[in-house]
Amino acid sequence: MAPLRGVCVPRYGEVRKLLQGNMDAGLEVGASLCLIVDGEVEIDLWGGVADIETGREWAQDTVTNTYSLTKTMTALVALLLVERGQLNLDAPVSTYWPEFAAEGKQSVLVRHILGHTSGVCGWEQRVSVTDIYDTQSAASLLAAQAPWWTPGEGSGYQALNHGHLIGEIVRLITGRTLGEVFAEEFAGPMCEDYWIGTPPDIDARVAPLIPPPPSEFDFSALPPEGVFVKTMTNPAMPTSISTDRDFLAAEIGAANGQGNAHSVARLQSLISHDGVVDGRKYLSPSTIERIFEVQADGVDRVLGTHIRFGVGYGLPSPDSMPSIPDGRICWWTGYGGSLVINDLDRRMTMAFVMNKMAPQLVGAPNVNGYLDAVYAAIDN
Repeated sequence: MAPLRGVCVPRYGEVRKLLQGNMDAGLEVGASLCLIVDGEVEIDLWGGVADIETGREWAQDTVTNTYSLTKTMTALVALLLVERGQLNLDAPVSTYWPEFAAEGKQSVLVRHILGHTSGVCGWEQRVSVTDIYDTQSAASLLAAQAPWWTPGEGSGYQALNHGHLIGEIVRLITGRTLGEVFAEEFAGPMCEDYWIGTPPDIDARVAPLIPPPPSEFDFSALPPEGVFVKTMTNPAMPTSISTDRDFLAAEIGAANGQGNAHSVARLQSLISHDGVVDGRKYLSPSTIERIFEVQADGVDRVLGTHIRFGVGYGLPSPDSMPSIPDGRICWWTGYGGSLVINDLDRRMTMAFVMNKMAPQLVGAPNVNGYLDAVYAAIDN
């Protein structure tokens, strides 16, 4: 395997060594890792193979699907509306989206959606992948259904529909789609290469995902009407579609953001840096503090592990991500292993994006190793 490219200040030599070792051993194929501390990029590494069929190398501008890490970008959009006084986290969703009050959902608050406690973590009606590309239509189905549990009473991870729920609120408030607001208010001003709804001229730079080994879990053994099955299998979304033009163009704010570690870290670093990047203020510290209001602290109905959800992000949860310490830290991950962590105590943001997927929805071992090495360097 070719050596990693990019920059890595000497104190993080063990991080570089670990990532290179994982590539040499075949545990990674193509990957990027970026660390920003107190406004300085201290690690920005990339390398390996972006496309195993063609042998195309992972370049500085390679992007790939980050799955649920996309939710952290969706959170930025919601927090921006909070910052501007256009969105009240404690208001009913129906304040902005009247149709959402149907079937007993009048008590669902905006923060319930951002904290995965809405009771609406999937579609009741059978839908296809193509159906959810039409985000407005798919959102209308969610508005019409009843919650699957009492809203606010524990979490059920909104795996695929999180962006539909937040995106519809965003559209009704601003007249713009989630992807448009994200591009115009965040990615564009920062000149960062992350997309929710990717244009065709990016296609040649997209790294196809390498799926994990097939799961031996027998979904048929679970009750088909259970929250887990309804959420995770409706619709089924195979990794093979991750380079399809229709998939890339769709604005699935829960699961199809395209980017790399540098773009993820730069965008998210506004959370760990008092809302400011390159001298521009995006969010106030008071808005950022709302992230740390705990919405759920227990075993998630979908993920099946203990998760602490704040507003738009996960909070330190040893059972799910043991390498994240306690403190003013918010994070989230993507299926297969992508990760972003914002550590406000250390003014640090770390991101990892790769194409070879681990089987875990949360807590992939490789990225926990990189986190351990980063914290060992920072804290010693």
